[in-house]
Amino acid sequence: MERGTNAGADDSDGWLADTRASYDTVAADYADLTRHLLDETPEERTVLAHFADLVRARGGGPVADVGCGTGRITGHLRRLGVDVFGIDLSPGMLEMARRDHPGARFELGSMTRLALDDASLTGLIAWYSTIHVPDAQMPSVLAHFHRTVRPGGPLIVSFHVGDESRFKSSGYGGHPMRVHVHQRRPGRMSEWLDAAGFDVESHRTLTSAESKLGVILLARRRP
Repeated sequence: MERGTNAGADDSDGWLADTRASYDTVAADYADLTRHLLDETPEERTVLAHFADLVRARGGGPVADVGCGTGRITGHLRRLGVDVFGIDLSPGMLEMARRDHPGARFELGSMTRLALDDASLTGLIAWYSTIHVPDAQMPSVLAHFHRTVRPGGPLIVSFHVGDESRFKSSGYGGHPMRVHVHQRRPGRMSEWLDAAGFDVESHRTLTSAESKLGVILLARRRP
């Protein structure tokens, strides 16, 4: 098996460093403010339960929660019996994840240079974690997802719906941040996924505690 290279790790505009520093700064308050969001989002819980069923139907195996933040989705999937581990860019967020989900596996890493073996995952989930990735980097990120997921394996990508990219200078308790939040249309993400080698099976648009208007795309890696 081969691991990912540095392809797609371009940070010429410093967005990765800004994202890491921003989430290191807000990590503790982020954990407190988002810990119980799934209690308020039954539709998201339904999607995650379906994803867990798809993983079990393929015989189980490792699942990566890429951009896991403080680990709330990782923890939920573990409670559903999924062999899931989290990957995040921010050491501060991972510190909160390990505190709140003892026994779970969390790794430092970036979706722009995903250091996982080829076809090593039964499934992958990117839960509102691609929202800071510039459009120019999305095809490379999705290529890493395709490389690491086994043929037929399920993928979930969720994100904010819209056409704007806004600069976020503070958040989660008023702490300073320096990130761009990119909204996307389901059709555009579906086109990127198709080009990367995924078949989109369904999408669900909803308003919830997760997002004023969010979408959850379920896809499968083509053989």
